[in-house]
Amino acid sequence: MQLSNENYQNFKPLLFSLGYRMLGSVADAEDIVQETFLRAFQIKDQKVENKKAYLCKMMTNRCLDLLKSARKIREQYIGPWNPEPLFLGEAEADDPSEVLLQKEGLSFAYLRMMEHLSPHERAVLLLREVFDFSYAEIANIIEKNEDNCRKIFSRSKQKISAVENESLHYEKNKSVVSRFIQAFQMQNTADLLELVSDKVTLYSDGGGKVKAAVRPILSRPKVFAFLFGVGKKLQKTIILKSKMPMVSSHSLII
Repeated sequence: MQLSNENYQNFKPLLFSLGYRMLGSVADAEDIVQETFLRAFQIKDQKVENKKAYLCKMMTNRCLDLLKSARKIREQYIGPWNPEPLFLGEAEADDPSEVLLQKEGLSFAYLRMMEHLSPHERAVLLLREVFDFSYAEIANIIEKNEDNCRKIFSRSKQKISAVENESLHYEKNKSVVSRFIQAFQMQNTADLLELVSDKVTLYSDGGGKVKAAVRPILSRPKVFAFLFGVGKKLQKTIILKSKMPMVSSHSLII
């Protein structure tokens, strides 16, 4: 298989997008993309008719291997594990790679729900729904028959149906985040009650480096108490800002 620099530029965004969706980690996705291309450039004698499918197969298989080992690590992880946010610059929104990354399947809730899928369920769902591979192509990529792939896809869809249609309008979400930051800084509980759902759940992830809530926090009073408590402890250093756009056009508060 002969890969050109043009192939590298064309397929790199696709492979990163696949890897990030499967792993929820920017660094891991970038590492595997580079590893995939290094291995692909070393393949000289093998004839490959569909380079896109072949590279996606290499990428998917490496992600599957990493997910299997990552599950063991995350079982020992203290507290909830959250996907790594991916920030997309507004000025680059017309770039093909940015457009690909902003396609369906990048909401934070969607990526969290992926944690409830097995590695193969995750791969089949993404390859079919986000990247439009046929079942025959998917069967070749993950080395299962087409009927199995159809069943895996159906099972995966059922598991994530609760968040499949979740989306927030960019400008509306931006306004809500700005109001939330202002209300939080003023500790205005009345305004926060208007902005935060009574079914809110707070997931705190310290990355294994700083203290965080071990379990998800439920209900508005408990969430507000936690946030206000963190704010008081970090009163001199805490920075609140919203970065837009990011994964799924949702905002993130830091």
